[in-house]
Amino acid sequence: MTSSRLRAALITAVTWVLVLMFFFPVAWMVFTAFKPEHQAATMPPTFAPDLTLDQFDAVFARDMLPYLINSLSASLGSTLLVLVLAVPAAYALSIRPVANVRDALFFFISTRFMPVAASIIPVYLLLQSVGGLDNITWLTILYVGVNLPIAVWMMRSFLAEVPREVIEAAQLDGARLGTEIFRVVLPIVLPGVAAAGLICFIFAWNEFFLANLLTAQVARPTPPFLTSFVDGRGQFLAVLSAAATVAIVPVVLAGWIAQKQLVRGLAMGAIK
Repeated sequence: MTSSRLRAALITAVTWVLVLMFFFPVAWMVFTAFKPEHQAATMPPTFAPDLTLDQFDAVFARDMLPYLINSLSASLGSTLLVLVLAVPAAYALSIRPVANVRDALFFFISTRFMPVAASIIPVYLLLQSVGGLDNITWLTILYVGVNLPIAVWMMRSFLAEVPREVIEAAQLDGARLGTEIFRVVLPIVLPGVAAAGLICFIFAWNEFFLANLLTAQVARPTPPFLTSFVDGRGQFLAVLSAAATVAIVPVVLAGWIAQKQLVRGLAMGAIK
């Protein structure tokens, strides 16, 4: 075997090891979800448990569906708004650069520098003054603010790879700015839009800190709901695993549906 083939085989083996290392906790969580509660936290672990669906019955007995709907509404709504705002902003910062473009880019990314915990008090007081606590609309708007800088930076990288000849040809044909963006450029970077949208959706779906502090019952999404399975009586590991398994299904489905566009988008160079 030549050195190049040996190197390729070694890289492949290391890649599979890393993939299995990342995938194992998720697989173990799903496996634990089908265990009886008394077998979920045994030491050493039980590899041949009495499989059951009782934990999923217990999850839906706790009325999990409204929390899933809230998460879906906030995540999907914020992702759509982020993309609507990020595409024109990234277009102005890449294809038609505005003045002081570096300052604008730094401003966008600087909003991610401050920890959310450092701004939670003014955010809480602001929402309290406008009646926005425990409100799914205001939670969606907050998710837009959190994810917009990431989407702008990603879309700028995608748009920077659009051939200028295509844009110049559209301009020579008399295309207006809206036509240039949405009919000429956007179809080219559609895989990148899918990649940015999926990442923003995942970030919004997994967000816990704001959701836990700014919602109570009406707008409560899924991540804070999962903590209800840990209380003073202990940690109910099997039913918690069942709830977490249900919670990851929408994200897995979104990734599966957008997998072709996602792979093409990531290959365009936004994440390297």
